[in-house]
Formats: sequence, structure tokens, C-alpha cells
Amino acid sequence: MARSVLVDASFLVALMNRRDSDHRWAAAHAQRLPSPWKTCDAALSEAFFLLKSDGVPGLATLLRARVLVSAFHLNEGVEQVLALMQKYADLPMSLADACLVRMTETLPDPVLLTTDADFRIYRRHNRQTIPCLMPS
Repeated sequence: MARSVLVDASFLVALMNRRDSDHRWAAAHAQRLPSPWKTCDAALSEAFFLLKSDGVPGLATLLRARVLVSAFHLNEGVEQVLALMQKYADLPMSLADACLVRMTETLPDPVLLTTDADFRIYRRHNRQTIPCLMPS
């Protein structure tokens, strides 16, 4: 099992929104994977925005209980994050995605929970695939 469980906004939206097509997948993985789940402020911002007021109580509960933690400080990896965004400008890569890719490069034994297929394209350390769990 991965030592560092990372989650992106798409996973959080699927987990909090019972009407999301990937809700059951997200809920099943949420029960199995150890916390705290790590993310970045940019992904949290995306999740709060996408869920609107409906998702605030659920995300707030996860944050208060420290099941979900922001574990990335942009100022410590700004050059690497900006380089990733430039490399994948044709997609384009969001700030949240770049931060999460950078997190996979710095955290021990990472796995990223996401529904975003772009993570199949992105590479960590230039050539390595991103270790992800995605719905099939």
C-alpha cells in the first residue's frame, strides 16, 4: 500500500457528490486508503468551487478531522511547477495538476486518486508515469 495518498479535485468532487458518476468508486477507495490524504491548496480551491455550497460541509469535515491535509507549499517548488505547466501548455495543465505531479516527485511511495485522464499523459521526473488510481 502507498505511504503517500494524494487526492485531486476530481476525486473530492466524486466523493462528496452522490450524483457524480464516479461517486461509488471514490467512496469505495476512501474507505480503503489510509489518511491523511494529501493535496494542495489549488486542488482544494477547485473542489470547493466545483461543489459550490453543497460540498462545503463535507470538505470542511475532512479538513477539520485531518483526513485531508494540504501538504504542498507552492513557494518551495514554484520553479518545478511552472516548468511542468510550460511543458504541458498544449493540454493545458492547471496549477493544481502541476502541484500534484510535483508532489508525486517529492513524497515517498505516492499514489494519486483522480478521475482526470490527463494524469495518464503527465510524467514525473520527466519520464515516469504518475502512480494513479482511476475509475475504469
